[in-house]
Formats: sequence, structure tokens, C-alpha cells
Amino acid sequence: MNLEHFIAKKVGYGEEKTFTKTIMRIAIVSIAISLAVMIITTSLIAGFKQEITEKIFGFWGHIHITDANVSLSKEPRPLSVDQKYFEELQDIAMVEYQSPISFLGYEFEDQYRQKSTYGGVRHVQGFAMAPGIITTKKDFEGIIFKGIGTDFDWQSMEVFLEEGEKLNLDNITEKPSSEILISRKTADRLYLKVGSKFILHFIKDGKELKRRFVIKGIYNSGLGEYDKKFVVGDIRHIQELYGWEESQLGGLEVFVEDINDMNILSEYIYYNVVPSNLYAETIRDKFPNIFEWLGLQDINEVVILIMMIIVSIINMITALLILILERTKMIGILKTLGSTNWNIRKVFLYQAAYIISRGLFWGTCIGVGICMIQKYTGFVKLDEANYYLDVAPIVMNWSLILLLNILTLLVTLLFLIGPTYLITRINPIKVLRFD
Repeated sequence: MNLEHFIAKKVGYGEEKTFTKTIMRIAIVSIAISLAVMIITTSLIAGFKQEITEKIFGFWGHIHITDANVSLSKEPRPLSVDQKYFEELQDIAMVEYQSPISFLGYEFEDQYRQKSTYGGVRHVQGFAMAPGIITTKKDFEGIIFKGIGTDFDWQSMEVFLEEGEKLNLDNITEKPSSEILISRKTADRLYLKVGSKFILHFIKDGKELKRRFVIKGIYNSGLGEYDKKFVVGDIRHIQELYGWEESQLGGLEVFVEDINDMNILSEYIYYNVVPSNLYAETIRDKFPNIFEWLGLQDINEVVILIMMIIVSIINMITALLILILERTKMIGILKTLGSTNWNIRKVFLYQAAYIISRGLFWGTCIGVGICMIQKYTGFVKLDEANYYLDVAPIVMNWSLILLLNILTLLVTLLFLIGPTYLITRINPIKVLRFD
């Protein structure tokens, strides 16, 4: 029988109401609250990153391929899908590459290992963009017309549709489709709804070109900064505007099978697939502001986790010192009977482990419970203009929750070894004589 564990169990599970019991309950509550906050924080930040990332990739794809001098041109230069590289793009599967060997963030110089991507390219679709001005009877609005074709993947876009339907571009006719999608922000700003008609003005060589459109659907991606700028319609309007052929596009949007491969595949496409006059970049590089904002959430997450662990440690140290001081008579008796300082310290470490375990159990129940309620009810609302989401998102990582439990237990116990040194300063003769 483990004598230290037996004593700790008797002290901890005793039925009598003592001051020790009160201290243990306070410590359990503090551990539970700290872990619950950690679980909620990690789940909430993971939800933010996943939901916003999926929105951006759903609307823009993962990799953009455009003319390398597009920012220097007054008029966009088209790229052709009739060339060999277009077929190569669609056939990209797993790609092998060399990854630097690293340990704890440190990369070893000139040390590499062979790795391969998790997948390849899932889908490639063409697009083109042109600025324009929407005019109605009462108002006007500057926008960017994003042209899409029959190869457009509606699976990602349909989740953003609040009203109406997707564009019907399958029925190829001589004239471009007059159907268009606009954002909720633009619709509210111009008092438009599904079925409303308006004039869209393009500028070509200093001349105004008018096109009449009818609203087929209203979308809301939640990315207000971008929603208010873009409308979506038939790419043939832009091809007519710039005098392009049917096979000429403004750029290509590439969707990858696994988001973790995005950077590797972007570099592979740029250096090995597309010609030198084209440029491939990830959406993270093209729209860095949102991703930088998401990156700041990682810092917030680390700060909160560290603070909660510190709170747990301080509360447990306080509780343990009180328990030791209250049990000085027991310590004196055990020393008199021949127990070593380390044997007695183990008694209190066992007791601390019991307290921490109880706190971790209830903290996990509370944290997971609150996360589940939020996930299925969405009772916590957000300002979509500031957070890009109208409901606080939750994504629970069960492996991370288990890791938080283990780390909290081990780190807290490690810091409790020091305070138990107080036991070595207790003189059994003085304690028993005083008693």
C-alpha cells in the first residue's frame, strides 16, 4: 500500500467539515474556472480563424494567377486558357519538396528533408474584373464587376446567398447574361432587391458603355470591406468591354485540396508551371490585412492561456501553504514516527493532484458545456462590421482540450514542489510541545 497516497486520501475525503475542506473547494473552483476560460478561448479563436478563412477562400479561391504587370497596366492584360500550362494546372497532384529541418522554431542551416503535399489542385476557374458605376433612379455606387464563367464552382459561393438564386450561365447564347449578384451592403445602400434592375456604367478608352442588369441574388460574405466593392456577373461582359476572345481571361483562381499545401503549391505553380509573364500568389499575400488580424488572435490566445495557468498556480500555492500550516501537528507526528521530509511532501502533492484533477474535471465540463451551447444556439452575437461574423464561432479541438488538461496538471504540480519545502522547516519537537 502507498502510505502517502492513503494519508492524502483520508485527509481529502474525510467527511467532517473542516477548514481544509473549504480551502480545497476554493482551489477546485479556481482551477475549474481557469480551465473553462482556456477551453472557451481556444475554441473561440479557432472558430474565428476557420470561419473567416473559409469565407475568404470560398469567395476568392486559394491561389490567384494573373499577369505579372497587372498593377502597372491601365488596362488588364488577358491570359489564355488555350496554352499548355492551363492543362498542367488542372493535373497537379501531390508535389514533393524539400523542407528545412527545424526544432522548436529553430531551423538548422543547410539541413533539409524530403516531404510531399497532402494533396494537389482541386479546381481551376477563370475570372476577370473591371470597375464600374451602378446608377438607379435615386442614387449611384462605384463597384468592381467580377466576371465569372461556366467553370465557376458554386459550392463555396452558394453559402453566402441570402436571397435569390445563383447565376444561370450554362445556357450559352450570343449575348452575355444580364443576371447579376450584388452584396447585401450594396443592395441596402441603393434600396435594391431581387428582381430590381439598374444600369452599370463601364469606361472604355474614355467612352461610357452602359449595360442593363437584373438582380438574380443577394449575397453576404460578412467581409463588409470587400462586399461593398464587388458584384458578380457574366465574364463575357468584360470580354466584350476589352475586346478579348472567349479563351482570354483576366486571371485564374486555383482551389487546392488541402489548405496546408497552399504556399507550397503557389511556389510550385509560379516556378514550374506558369510562364514568366504570369504571377501566382496566395490569397494571404493578396489580402494581408485580414490574415494579419487573425494572426494577432494567436498572441491573445497565448497571453490568456499563460494568465490562466498563472492564476491556477497562485491559487494552488496559496491553498497548499494553508493546508500545510493547518496540518503541522500531523506533520510533527509523521516525522516522529520516522517519515522523511520527502514522504510527507508527497502526501501534500497527492492531495494537490486530487484538488487539481477535480478542478480539471469540472472545468472541462463547464468549458465544453458553454462551447456546445454557443455552437448550437449562437446566443453570443457579434457586430459583423467589426468581426466579419454575426455570431461567435466555436470549433472544439478535443486533442487540444486534452493537452490543456495534462499541461495544467503537470505545470501546476511542478510549481507546487517548491512550497512543500516548508515541511522541512517544521520541527516536530516544537510542534508537539506547543500543542
